[in-house]
Amino acid sequence: MDIATIIGIVVSFGLMIWAILMGGPLSIFIDVPSIAIVFGGTAGVALINFPLADVIGTIAIFKKTVFIKEAETNKIIVQMLEFANKARKGGILSLQDQIDSIDDKFMVKALQMAVDGQEPAELKAMLLNEIDNIAARHSNGAQILDTMGAIAPAMGMVGTLIGLVQMLQNMSDPAAIGPAMAVALLTTFYGAVLANVLFIPMAGKLKTRSKTEVLQKTMITEGMESILSGENPRVMEQRLHTYLAPKKRESVFK
Repeated sequence: MDIATIIGIVVSFGLMIWAILMGGPLSIFIDVPSIAIVFGGTAGVALINFPLADVIGTIAIFKKTVFIKEAETNKIIVQMLEFANKARKGGILSLQDQIDSIDDKFMVKALQMAVDGQEPAELKAMLLNEIDNIAARHSNGAQILDTMGAIAPAMGMVGTLIGLVQMLQNMSDPAAIGPAMAVALLTTFYGAVLANVLFIPMAGKLKTRSKTEVLQKTMITEGMESILSGENPRVMEQRLHTYLAPKKRESVFK
C-alpha cells in the first residue's frame, strides 16, 4: 500500500472538512443536483471520449495508485545476481526451481523463457515489446485521469451557469434564490475538488509509478540477457547500476 497517497487524500479532505465545520454544518455543502451535474456529467463526457472498458478500467487504476506494492530496485539487482551465480554453477536449467518462489509475473516470464532455451536477443526483444505495451496501457490510464481532471471543472462551470440562470429567472421569489445559488457555487466546488485532489494528482502518481515499473522491468530484461550470455556477475552488476543514480547503488561485491 502506498502510504503517501493515503496520507495525501486524508490530509486534503480532512482540512477541507475541518474548514467547513468551522463555519457551519457539513450538510450545507451537500447538494444532490450539484453532485449529479459534476459526477454524472464527468462520467458521461469521459464515456464520449473513451471506450466503456477503458473508463471502467479506471477503477483498477485507482487501486494501482494506492494498493500497489512497489519492489525495491536494489533488491531486484541482488536477485538477478543470485540467478547469475546459480546459472554459472549449475547451468541455466538450475533456475527452474526458482520460478515458484517469485511473485513478480514479469520476472517469472523472463526466467521461464530463459529456461525454455530462448536466445538472448530474442528474449530481450520479446520482453522489451511487452514493456512497451505495459507503458502504453499506463499512459492510456493516465490520459483518462488527466481528461477527467479537465472535464470536472468544466462540468462545475456548467452547473454554475445553470444555477445562475435559475436564480435570475426567479429573482422575484426569494425562496428560490438560495437553492439556485447553492447549485451555482457547489458545482464549481465539486469540480475543483475532483480535478485537483483526485484525478490530476492520481494521474501524476500513475505516471511516476509507470516510469519506475518500466525501469525495473527493463533491468530484469537486461539481467536475463546477461545471464543467458554468460556475462560475469560483476560486469552484469555494473550494467544494471547504470539505471540508478550513483548514491542509490549498492554493490553486493565487497
